[in-house]
Amino acid sequence: MPLDMALASGVDILSTISWTDVLDVAIVAYIIYLVAKFFKDTRAVQVLKGIVFLMIFVQLSRIFKLYTFNFILKSTMQAGLMAVVVLFQPEIRGALARMGKRGGSFFSFEGGDDQSPTQKIIDAVTSSAKALAEKKIGALIVIERSTKIGDILDTGIPLNADVSTELLNNIFYPKAPLHDGAVIIGDGKVKAASCVLPLSQNDSLDSELGTRHRAGLGMTESSDCISVIVSEETGKISLACNGGLTRNITAAVLSEALSKLLMKENDQKPNNLKKIIKKIKIIKKNETN
Repeated sequence: MPLDMALASGVDILSTISWTDVLDVAIVAYIIYLVAKFFKDTRAVQVLKGIVFLMIFVQLSRIFKLYTFNFILKSTMQAGLMAVVVLFQPEIRGALARMGKRGGSFFSFEGGDDQSPTQKIIDAVTSSAKALAEKKIGALIVIERSTKIGDILDTGIPLNADVSTELLNNIFYPKAPLHDGAVIIGDGKVKAASCVLPLSQNDSLDSELGTRHRAGLGMTESSDCISVIVSEETGKISLACNGGLTRNITAAVLSEALSKLLMKENDQKPNNLKKIIKKIKIIKKNETN
């Protein structure tokens, strides 16, 4: 009978599998898991996902005998892999450095912390930005979203502290040891302070913008993070997102903009910073009239 034949075939296949085959598959699966876990907190993970999809398309084009398409994809992969090594050299170097520092902990299975309510982060950042702006104390706060920036965190001092207005104010106090650089907020925590960010590559920026604004904007050009900048010279608050920078906004507008950019119900909506700020300002103006 067909069922008996199928069972017999299955038994024959299983009988050919040795313990070394099981061990081989287990080792490969474990290595893949470790690599995925190790790179999940860096921007390189987005590129790795793209490479995986490209490999899938290469195999599909070969199966369906799409020879020209297959040739183009293979050529693209060869050039793309070289480009990845060049473009993500800092991330790769940082990943190897973390591997050396962690040692045995690289093989651990520790989970992440639970995320605190987003509104708590918004309130703390807004309140701190307002207080620092009034005193003309410079500040640069980066808020992680879906793209993790573990390579940037490695440039600063790890904190892993609860987000609060008092903590942020103390960090950016001019005589504090961590006031230089950026504060990184993610997973409901102040992950690190005194971090070094990549500067913006936009040549059309206003020449009066200093390093703090260019660093905050540069972070949003290479990730989906949000940067809140307080100018030390003018005491003005600026907000950067998706490579766009809006300057001279009030604390109230900042709070509304962060809510629209960070709240879960807005995650799937396009984040056009200028449109969001413009709409908020119109609403605020109507409320005061």
